[in-house]
Amino acid sequence: MAKGKEKSPEEIYADKLDMCITDGIVKTGSGVLLGALTSVLFLGRRRWPVIAGMGMGIGLAYANCEYALNTKKDNAL
Repeated sequence: MAKGKEKSPEEIYADKLDMCITDGIVKTGSGVLLGALTSVLFLGRRRWPVIAGMGMGIGLAYANCEYALNTKKDNAL
């Protein structure tokens, strides 16, 4: 089985950064959606669950990104 061309460190970093941005968008959007759903269904349309959900999404995405960028493995994400 032939090995393909190995990626340069810059390409690996760019791939990890792309995954971080995508992960941040997905997790932030999911947090906003769950916060809005909770607000509408259970709390009478208050604003704080949406803000809390967004904050949790951003925090999770940041933690995942920090882990991916600080590990030595190429397939951290």
